[in-house]
Amino acid sequence: MPDDNARPHVLLMSEITADGKLTLKKGSSSKILMKYMAPETEVLLHQTRAACDAIMVGSNTIRIDNSFLTVRIVPGESPLRVIPSSQADIPLDANVLGPDARTLVAVATSAPEEKIAAIRAKGAMVVVAGDDHVDLSTLMHLLWRDFHVRRLMIEGGPTLNWHMLIHQLVDEIRLIHLPFIVGGADTPSLVGGMHIDSEDQMIRLQLKNHYLCGTNLVTEYDVLYPRGDDGISG
Repeated sequence: MPDDNARPHVLLMSEITADGKLTLKKGSSSKILMKYMAPETEVLLHQTRAACDAIMVGSNTIRIDNSFLTVRIVPGESPLRVIPSSQADIPLDANVLGPDARTLVAVATSAPEEKIAAIRAKGAMVVVAGDDHVDLSTLMHLLWRDFHVRRLMIEGGPTLNWHMLIHQLVDEIRLIHLPFIVGGADTPSLVGGMHIDSEDQMIRLQLKNHYLCGTNLVTEYDVLYPRGDDGISG
């Protein structure tokens, strides 16, 4: 019997500064900081992409970074690129709509038909996963059922990271630590979203590995959700 709750195993991977920032300032590309990663760490990033069936980033990250999200500096096949964009407003000149790898754009029922048609005309697939906004739990199930995604990597910004975590859809986190302090009260950090009200709402992590990759410290964590509702179903 099919499992309606089945979803991919999800790894969230990101580079962060010593003070937890993703960029130099709000609206800046993360590529500015990524260029300071050690060559060995860049290899690790691409090896991780190659080991996954799909890679997901939010549409705002696409607008800012315009990444290709492909495997380049190591052997391996590029994963399916998954972009949640509720209103199908991903830029049509975005690199992820190019021919380098398959791309799936997830939209809401309310997305304009002409925008969906324009995305399909670029060669990307489109799936509806929600009414007014993309429902990430539904999207995870569709990825499992219809696209045979068993391992998903997230290279998202703070908004997507928060939504995935708050819906208990992340299983593990891998962080590449960059030895810089950026500061800035509104500088994007690893996770955005709403403020929590109490320590009971904190998402708990369990450190399972740490090592130097070139000159960068890498830490790996399991995400711990309340017992009996750990969000892991496949």
